[in-house]
Amino acid sequence: MTPAPPPADPAPPAPDYAELCVTSNFTFLTGASHPHELMKRATELGLKAIAITDRNSLAGVVRAWRGLRGIAADPDRPEGLELPRLITGARLVLRDCPVEWLALPTDRAAYARLSRLLTQGKRRAGKAECHLTLADLEQGCAGMILIALPPADLAQALGPVQTLQRHFPRHVFLGAAPRYDGSDQAWLNACAGLALRASAPMVAVGDVLMHRAHRRPLADVLTCMRHRITIDRIGTQALMNAERRLKSAAEMARIFHHHPAAIRRTLEIAARCSFNLAELRGEYPDEVVNGEPAQARLERLVAEGLARRCTNGITDRHRELAAKELTLVAEMEYAAYFLTVHDIVSYARSEGILCQGRGSAANSIICWALGITDVSPDQIHMVFERFISRHRGEPPDIDVDFEHERREEVIQWIYKKYTRDRAGLCATVIHFRSRAAIWEVGRVMGLSQDVIASLSGQIWGMSNDGADPDRIRELGLNPDDRHLALTIRLIDDIIGFPRHLSQHVGGFVITKGRLDDLCPIENAAMEDRTCIEWDKDDIDAMGILKVDVLGLGMLSCLRRAFGLLRDHEGVEHCLDSVPEKDGPTYDMLCRADAVGVFQVESRAQMNFLPRMKPRNFYDLVIEVAIVRPGPIQGGMVQPYLRRRQGIEPVVYPSDALKEVLSKTLGIPLFQEQAMRMAVVAAGFSPEDADRLRRSLASFRNLGTVHHFEKQFIEGMIANGYDPDFAARCFAQIRGFADYGFPESHAAAFALLTYVSSWLKCHHPAIFTCALLNSQPMGFYAPAQIVRDARDHGVEVRPICVDHSEWDNTLERRADGRLALRLGFRQIKGFRQADAEGIAKARGNGYPDPESLWLRAGLAPAVLERLAEADAFAVMGLTRRDALWAVRAIRAPAPLPLFADPIDGEGLREPPVTLPAMHLGEEVVEDYVATRLTLRAHPMELLRPAIPGLTAHERLPDTPLGRISICGLVITRQRPGTASGVIFLTLEDETGVGNVVVWRKVFHRYRRAVMGGRLLRVSGRLQREGIVVHLIAERIEDLSHRLTELGHPLDEAVGLPHPQADNAPRQISHSRQPAHARHPREQAKRLFPSRDFH
Repeated sequence: MTPAPPPADPAPPAPDYAELCVTSNFTFLTGASHPHELMKRATELGLKAIAITDRNSLAGVVRAWRGLRGIAADPDRPEGLELPRLITGARLVLRDCPVEWLALPTDRAAYARLSRLLTQGKRRAGKAECHLTLADLEQGCAGMILIALPPADLAQALGPVQTLQRHFPRHVFLGAAPRYDGSDQAWLNACAGLALRASAPMVAVGDVLMHRAHRRPLADVLTCMRHRITIDRIGTQALMNAERRLKSAAEMARIFHHHPAAIRRTLEIAARCSFNLAELRGEYPDEVVNGEPAQARLERLVAEGLARRCTNGITDRHRELAAKELTLVAEMEYAAYFLTVHDIVSYARSEGILCQGRGSAANSIICWALGITDVSPDQIHMVFERFISRHRGEPPDIDVDFEHERREEVIQWIYKKYTRDRAGLCATVIHFRSRAAIWEVGRVMGLSQDVIASLSGQIWGMSNDGADPDRIRELGLNPDDRHLALTIRLIDDIIGFPRHLSQHVGGFVITKGRLDDLCPIENAAMEDRTCIEWDKDDIDAMGILKVDVLGLGMLSCLRRAFGLLRDHEGVEHCLDSVPEKDGPTYDMLCRADAVGVFQVESRAQMNFLPRMKPRNFYDLVIEVAIVRPGPIQGGMVQPYLRRRQGIEPVVYPSDALKEVLSKTLGIPLFQEQAMRMAVVAAGFSPEDADRLRRSLASFRNLGTVHHFEKQFIEGMIANGYDPDFAARCFAQIRGFADYGFPESHAAAFALLTYVSSWLKCHHPAIFTCALLNSQPMGFYAPAQIVRDARDHGVEVRPICVDHSEWDNTLERRADGRLALRLGFRQIKGFRQADAEGIAKARGNGYPDPESLWLRAGLAPAVLERLAEADAFAVMGLTRRDALWAVRAIRAPAPLPLFADPIDGEGLREPPVTLPAMHLGEEVVEDYVATRLTLRAHPMELLRPAIPGLTAHERLPDTPLGRISICGLVITRQRPGTASGVIFLTLEDETGVGNVVVWRKVFHRYRRAVMGGRLLRVSGRLQREGIVVHLIAERIEDLSHRLTELGHPLDEAVGLPHPQADNAPRQISHSRQPAHARHPREQAKRLFPSRDFH
């Protein structure tokens, strides 16, 4: 019998490996994978460590760190699965050296030096650039592992590598990355030789661009975007294959089988890089003034603030709340943070800048006492744990709104006080959304401009849905075509990728020491702004304190309104002095008369107001909060309305829940209520309730609220609640995951809602003037704001060279009431400096256009803009006469005193008689110049030619059934909670009409709905109380009729026809070369709508 062969030796185990060179998509238009994708793939491959090394940047490292934490916290993670260690680093690209360097800090001090080094390079360059030299590395890289990535010509690397090896012995290595071109072994052998000559040990790196191979096409597309070429011209810049992906230790060992030490060194280097991002903690400024410690100063200011706020004496409840909060603030050492915000708010108020805190900060009596917020403990139930929790271990977040036009003054004051070394704005990551993805990928893939425009034109707003195959077929394209199908796939892949960094709207990080010890600082695109590389989510994840200095248009409007009220009526008011419980104000809101009113001017809010019938401040708090995705998707709106209207009884399953839900009739509407329900009904600890609140993850789709479902429902059942009721409660809470408002935030906004409503009700001219001067803001364009003011009896006077200022102003009428005078700011393209010149030289008025030219020194082009806006009517000149007169002035500027007139600039044109413009022409020219008219509404002129229409003012009394309406589209909305339903607001000469477009109808008439400016809509009338909707069945785009107002419709509207000897009508006064446009496109420019998504 043949003896059995001896057993084969077992294969040696594959060595471990750490990937030290990974480029994420935060090296913009280069890396083809998100940081969290790279971390997940590294975990799957069993890598020991992974270094995120983006080009001259640390922008992606926190994303990777958060991704790794998410994997660690995932309850579905296989037991025993080892996580890779994240190494923070950067890939340094120098201006004077062909070698690129991986800089990997070994400890906290080295990380600070790396961050400072990057700041140095970024501050000496423009936005998104970093200028570093080899000398900078020699001076600033102590404590870092430096891995040289040599160029193709290895000889160029020897000198720089030796230079840094002398400066940092045992810290410099030569990185060898496979080239994947068939010459890997020769290349690696050559690198090993260079490493010996330079005394820099060779280490293996993958030079990774993607987490998996399927991202290779996207990597090539990104290369084309970076170089601004199409894919057919990429040539040798394309990746040869998909090998620059994350690889396992076994794969890397096979490639480096002749150089096993290079693999081992990856682990040695990883072990030396002990720095962890969790070590970063921002130290807040001490805010010690005159030797008074921060906590003592805070307690003193709170006591003074309570005494000032509580004019009838400080109640025991107020004292207890303040003591509780101050104790926790002392324990958490947050006193300096409150003082910083207090100082910022105090500065703003000292400069007359209106401001108000909002968000969870309105849950704090400290913030109320310091004047940061204006919502008192008597108006809402303050849940301080929603703002600060000792269990949460994360910093508080105070958001303060300032007038949007004066916020820059506050920002510059912060820079001045704390210096740019200690204060910086957070970044905002600008991502590819559908439209940008279609345009940029489409160009790279060689699609024609027409095809790209058609594809992007089918995208609603800021969608991330990509291109829909059904819409592609409607455009006459074949989604199954291989090239187009690949393009669509690449578009889907790139949506959500970071495109570049911008600056946050106002999130400031302020530190005690150097800010660039935490994160690199770079110059912003705006002058006198600097920002850090990390965004708000990164800062929150790192537990770093920030202050949000935000801009709010309504505060600018209210400050102007208070000033006008003082100047014209002699009445002084501020946010907290407006009369409370004003009956006429609430009556106005119950009628949904809310154009321009903060937070309740949308069509959804206006439809809800008559059902809600608000009669007090807390009703407004609910109104602001309830028309939101969270309550809607949580099924809270209709039950609340039925209870409020007495249709359904108000019942509470227990006294404990009654205490929590009594103010909202047993329906949870606020995050604070969700937290309190979890405690009193489900037995949650305050710590767990706060975790539940955080899991709601408003504004994101990253919520983990489902993890609490079992604990919540079982807790309620254990406390005696019905299982079905427990499940319904949790379903309602789950609704907050989309957009649950904190009660404190709703209360802060409701205060502005009430103040703006009161001003609109009692001082409509003042409110309209302030609102127009604060544009752009809000839901409605100036045309609708002016229209609404006139409907409320406000006389609106036209722009006039003898009476107008830059801003809209108020003039006293003979009967003592105020009239609104439109200002030069309403003229498209008009400059404030020219307006101020007109006012300064005005004297007793201008007798003719030439005197205006001579005295104000205006250029002829400016005079033309005034004539186009009909601003010379006070001189007895029609628009056409004024244009004739100003075009006779041909000199760019008036002649000096005593100069002789030459070239005819001082000669007067002979008098001529020009024909009158038709009313339709006047209306169109008004819109061309100012985007509004004080003459007839376009629909008044067009109605005779469009038969079968119901006027909007008749809708409340029209019998239910099928009707047709027509009007200008002034707003279109597509709320995320409406399942694809579109809401249109049409305006005719009698008022507005609301149109509901269901998904199927929208798809059938998509082009008209998205692009039309004048629509005829036929459908079924629906009425509930005073709320009337037309449910669209057929939609017709009549935008082309708007451009016909001047001539083709003259006979139809009964206007005289021009005679043959009449002077020709001026077709265009544009400063740009004329381009032929379809009438529909012309209408878009003349009658723009405001669209909300």
